[in-house]
Amino acid sequence: MIDNILALIAATAVLIAIPGPNVALIVANSLRYGYRYGLITVLGTTLGLGLQLAFVIGGFAVLLDLAVTALTWIKWLGVAYLVFLGLRTWREPASDLSEIAPGTGNLTFLRGLGLALINPKTLLFNAAFLPQFVGQSMYVTTQLLVLSTIFLITVGIGDSLWVAFAGSARRWFSKVGRLRNRVTGGFLIGAGIGLALARRSI
Repeated sequence: MIDNILALIAATAVLIAIPGPNVALIVANSLRYGYRYGLITVLGTTLGLGLQLAFVIGGFAVLLDLAVTALTWIKWLGVAYLVFLGLRTWREPASDLSEIAPGTGNLTFLRGLGLALINPKTLLFNAAFLPQFVGQSMYVTTQLLVLSTIFLITVGIGDSLWVAFAGSARRWFSKVGRLRNRVTGGFLIGAGIGLALARRSI
């Protein structure tokens, strides 16, 4: 079991190093709002992944295909929303980074949660990925719970490192506001494109 856990952590670390829609949104929010809101986004995306894993572990194999079909339709609303946010941010004039509207934290969390939830590719990927690390044991569900917890912790730590990276870069971008808006907008648009390209196949 220990070998399986170490293998899972290593494989997850590699996946985190390859930016996807979640990381793009995390970086965008970290550049725009700073460390705090980047970490709030991480909480949202991690919870979204956790809910997907709960669905998978629950053994709803028969409903999995239906869930993916539903998410495929819903995700296009998410794609449109992210691209809209990206374009709006891209065109915004330079502004003071310290001016953050009240309530941004809740909205940031919901954006992260929503993006992670509506990605059908991660649902299918998690359904195929985690079982690869289950050992020969009668307690498959218990193993999946343990592996899922470790997976989510690893993802949370890895995504937090992305926050640290983007948050540090934010200090430099604060001096070039318009460029910052374009980079942030680019990451938001990238998150939308990444979600659009997330197909049912894995």
